[in-house]
Amino acid sequence: MLEYGPLIKRLLTGEFICRINDPDAYRHLQDESTRQAMDNYLRPLNYRIVSNETQTVYYAGFCEMNRDTRSQLMNQFKDIISSLLPLLEWLQLIQETQGRESTLTAGDYIRLSEIMARVEDNQSLQQRLNQLSSDRFFNCKSDSIDLQLKQIFRRLKEHGYVRQPNAEQQIFIATGKIDYLIDVIRFIRDEEHLPVEDTPPVQQELL
Repeated sequence: MLEYGPLIKRLLTGEFICRINDPDAYRHLQDESTRQAMDNYLRPLNYRIVSNETQTVYYAGFCEMNRDTRSQLMNQFKDIISSLLPLLEWLQLIQETQGRESTLTAGDYIRLSEIMARVEDNQSLQQRLNQLSSDRFFNCKSDSIDLQLKQIFRRLKEHGYVRQPNAEQQIFIATGKIDYLIDVIRFIRDEEHLPVEDTPPVQQELL
C-alpha cells in the first residue's frame, strides 16, 4: 500500500483523478483489485474510492453517512451552489460558441481562439461574456474579450475543471471534474431539493 500512499493522500485532500490530469494514477484506479486494496486501507477512516457512472473520474467518498459526514457533504454542495450559475453559464457559452449538441465532458478540447472569434462577431455573446467574467467566481475587471476569457480559464484551471497541456498555447482540455460537477448538480436538484430553481431554462437543458 506504500506504493499508492501519495495517491491516497491526494484523494483524501479532495483531488479528482481522471485520464486528463493524471493518466498513470487514473490507470491504477481503473484496476478493481487496486481499488479494493485502497478501500480496505481507507475504510477505517470512513472513506472509499468513488467514481461517476461512466468512470471518467475517481475521488474519495464516505463509506457511511452520519450527521458529521452529511454536514461535510452538504457544505461541499453549498460551495458548488455558490458557483453553480456562473459554471452553468460557462458550459452553455462553450456549447454555443463551439456548436456542440451536448454539454462538455472529460477529454473535450477548448480553443480560446475559436471562442474569441465567435464572441467578437456576436454582440449578445459579448454581453454574456462580460457579465459572466465579472461574476465574483471569475472576478475579472477588464472589458477586453481576450483578458476576460483568459481570466475565466485561469480560474477554471485553478479549480481543476480544465487542464492546459502547453502554457504557451491557449488550448484547454476538460477534466473529469466537469463530469463530477454535472452529477452533483443533478443530485442536488433531484435528491436534496436545494435551490437550483433560479437556473435559466436554457441551462437546465444541460442537466
